[in-house]
Amino acid sequence: MDAVTDLFAHAFSQDPTWSWAFPDPARRFDQQLAWWGLAMHTAVPYGWVWTTADGGAASLWIPPGEPELSEQDEAEVEPLLRRLVGSHADDVLTLLERFDSNHPDEPHFYLSLLGTHPDHRGEGQGMGLLEANLAEIDKLHMPAYLESSNEANDHRYERLGFARIGEFAAPGGGPTVACMWREAAGGLS
Repeated sequence: MDAVTDLFAHAFSQDPTWSWAFPDPARRFDQQLAWWGLAMHTAVPYGWVWTTADGGAASLWIPPGEPELSEQDEAEVEPLLRRLVGSHADDVLTLLERFDSNHPDEPHFYLSLLGTHPDHRGEGQGMGLLEANLAEIDKLHMPAYLESSNEANDHRYERLGFARIGEFAAPGGGPTVACMWREAAGGLS
């Protein structure tokens, strides 16, 4: 769990959306360790946190019908953000509300996080891992949903069958996040 949390902190250190949420480059890595650690705490028991063999890429999925954060972890979000980013927490909380309000109601697998360690970028590990994840989800005939926090990755998701179904922006003219949906294998969605 610690190794994957560390990987996500490295992977998202220059991400447009998450560097907006954690704007101080000197503090960002430690802030993201705490933030992604909260996400991992709830998700690991679901059994849908995957890594490549060498730990160069990881994905964190939320299965249909499960919360992204447990009630206990959800209660920690605001206090944690206030400790991490002070008054900027209000804007980050607004961003999180936009994530929630754009989330589809239909049962689906939710790709909460997909990250590649900077030392392994360009090797295809992240997309290879995502492709393996989707093969397992296809066996279950379930659709998948993700938010792309970096538009540079949108075309990669599209190559794996995701289509843009909406978008939203961070407060104050911050970065835009794309909402992307992939139909279930076998046309059952």
